[in-house]
Amino acid sequence: MSGGGSGLRVTVRVQPGAARTRVGGRWGDGEPPVLMVKVTAPPVDGKANDAVRVALAEAFGVRASAVTLVQGASARVKVLEVEEGDPDRLVALLAGPAG
Repeated sequence: MSGGGSGLRVTVRVQPGAARTRVGGRWGDGEPPVLMVKVTAPPVDGKANDAVRVALAEAFGVRASAVTLVQGASARVKVLEVEEGDPDRLVALLAGPAG
């Protein structure tokens, strides 16, 4: 997690094809902290990436267009930037279970 300018960089671990879309919990013990994001969308044609952007936007209370994929388009671990993302909200999401 880092804040550069007005954006907050968030590293996420994506589980596509989940039963429910959920954002929360920490994956692993490394640094930077990695936020778990489960999405119902399959990892086909960018559908999971789009679902991750929407799920993060909802979790941070911003519009989907304010969330940009920075790194990891075809990987399960991705880096996204959330415009006007609140670092305190990220800490709370990391502490909560993804279910």
